[in-house]
Parts: sequence; structure tokens; C-alpha cells
Amino acid sequence: MNLTQQEQRICTIIRARAGAMLSDLRMHVGLPTGFNNKGPLDQTRYHLTARLQRLGAATELLPGDPKPEWLYGVEPGGYVPPTAVCRRRPRRSASVPVPVLISGHLDTVHNPGSPFKSLTVAADGKTATGPGCVDMKGGLVIALTALEVLEEIGLDLAWTVVLNSDEETGSYHSETALRKEGQRVAAEGGVGLVLEPALPDGSLVVERLGSGQFMIEARGRAAHVGRDFEHGVSAVTALAERLVAAARLPFPSRGRIVNVGPLEGGMATNVVPDRARAWGNVRFPSPQIADELAEGLDALATPPTSESLPRVTVHRSFNRPAKPLTPATRALAEAAWSVAESLGQRLPFGKTGGVCDGNILQDAGLPTIDTLGVRGGGLHTPQEWIEIASLVERCQLLA
Repeated sequence: MNLTQQEQRICTIIRARAGAMLSDLRMHVGLPTGFNNKGPLDQTRYHLTARLQRLGAATELLPGDPKPEWLYGVEPGGYVPPTAVCRRRPRRSASVPVPVLISGHLDTVHNPGSPFKSLTVAADGKTATGPGCVDMKGGLVIALTALEVLEEIGLDLAWTVVLNSDEETGSYHSETALRKEGQRVAAEGGVGLVLEPALPDGSLVVERLGSGQFMIEARGRAAHVGRDFEHGVSAVTALAERLVAAARLPFPSRGRIVNVGPLEGGMATNVVPDRARAWGNVRFPSPQIADELAEGLDALATPPTSESLPRVTVHRSFNRPAKPLTPATRALAEAAWSVAESLGQRLPFGKTGGVCDGNILQDAGLPTIDTLGVRGGGLHTPQEWIEIASLVERCQLLA
């Protein structure tokens, strides 16, 4: 390894904190932050911001924006969590280092009522399972530890930590805060680091598709099937015709993806249904493909001035732009690769159709790499697991 004396000291201190990081992870995994669970989300946010404030950060809680009402799973009057923005300015103004924005999410996809609710270490001590242990509570643990160690050895750094609570459901509440902070750090010549877990082989994701949500809603006229069928107008039939048309939109070889589900329509088999809805997701590699998908979906709607039945409305929100490999992001990824090499770690590059808050930050103008979290697998399943050794290794890399 080709490390400076200071870097060797950083690695030694982090290695000595292995047990503390595992205990920290156990505590955070035990807080069920899935399904917009207010109490544990607030508790997790408090734990993290308090530690950041002890490092000299000023914390601001930015109120969340509401979600579009038509999104699948939106509950009226639900909790709209704030986004915590914790900024640390250098104490010595003579030399201001490159500012870094570190982004992490507190939420998971796991149901707080499920039996999968704690960290369980395997008998061999090499892995552990638990809700959110890898996506991304392990990433939060290594980020806080890395910043504390850098403070301990006296490095006077400029950093911002953004903690949102709705990444798994699209970052609708936090997108404004993410964009605003990304633009601010970009204007200062900074970079973005996101704590999403590494790919299974430890790879760093350098390209991501964009993502959008949509809903197709059909309105018809209800009628009794036996007595007045001919006066009914089936919304289910109208929706089905649009779904067949939507099925012709995907072009996977160009990265143009459309998926539909779930569906809703009708109340009983003996009533002509007057309302039917379908929700879907799109993926795209570029603004051009996004525009093609938007045009195709919009064409499924009936004219807004039409008063005849059936009427079809299309709602859509393409809020996660594609994240291509830009020259600035490549330079940042290559810097991370160089650090990994000096640590004796492998850091190959990869790409994915998945999306994260790195999409938003890079679209805001901030060069961003977004899989600097821990290694593991089984994301979004009751088998989610973490490679325990990656707590130390990825913390050293991040620091």
C-alpha cells in the first residue's frame, strides 16, 4: 500500500472502531424506519444530527414538499418528513478545501410490523442480516465514523451531510432540498458522495438510468349489467385498450422501459365500471428517451376538452433524471479507484437501471458518485445482509 503517515493513522483508528460501528449498526437497524414510520425516522435523524453538530455542523431542518396525490400508495394527511442539512465550514479561512456533499437516506422499504426487525450476526461472524443493514444504515454508520475520525486527527474540512427520509419512495418530499444543496456545493467547486451500497462485487456505479412514475385513469358510466348494460361505458375496457398501447412503448435495447402495475377497476362483476386506474414506472438513459416516453404516454389520453365517454387522463412525474457518466463524474470515480488501489481494495466500475438521490444531485450540476456504502445483498428482501468486514474497509475508503 502507498499511504501517507496520516492516511495510515486514519486507517488504524477506523480499524479500532470496528466493534463500535457494529454496535451502532445494530442500534440503527433496530429503529424501524420503513413505511414512513415517523417516530423511528425522527429518532434516527436526531441521533445522526446530534453527532454531526458535535463536529461543528450547523443543522437546518427543511420542510418537505407534498407528493402528487395520484401516486400509488399516497395516504392523504400522511407524515411529510423534513430533510436535515448539516453544514460544517472550515474554522481556518486561509485555506478552504474542496467542499463535499454526503447524501444518505434514513428510510427503508421494510414493514415495521414484520418479524424482520433486528440485526442478527451469523455464527461465523462474517455477515449479518437485518432490515436496512446495507441499504443504507451501514452507509450512514461509516459516514459518521469517517467524519469523526477526520475531526479527531485535526483535518479542517468543508462538508455538508444531507439526510432525507423518503428516498425509497421517490424523494418527492426532499427533492427541492437535494437540488438546492447540490447546486450550492457545485457552485463552490465541490463533489457529491452518496452512501448507497456497493454492487455485489464491490463495484462503484458510474451510470444510472432515469426513472419516472405515471398513472392512467379512465372514467366511464356505471350501469347495471342485466338491466341497463347498453347505457354503461366501461372504464376497465378503456383502460385495457390504453395498456395494450402502453405495452408497445418499451424499447429495451435503447434503454426505454415501461412497466405497469398495480391495477384497479370496478366494484362488482354485475356493474359496468365507471372508473379504472393503472400505475406504472418508466426508465430511460437520456432526456431524449424520456421525452419519447412522455410523448407516448400523453398520447394515451383523450383530449382535455372532450366531454364524451370514456375519458382517459394521464398523470406523470419524471423526477429522477438519468445519470450518465460525465467527464467530471469519471474524474471523481477515478480518484476513488486510486484511493481503493492504495488501500489494497478492488473498485471496478459498473452501471445499473436503478435510481437514487445521486441522479438528482448530478442533474443539479454536482459531480457525484453514489455507491460508496457497504457491501452486502438481498436489498429490499427479508434476507438483506451485510458483509461485516466492509464496515471497516468502506469506512477507510470513504474517509
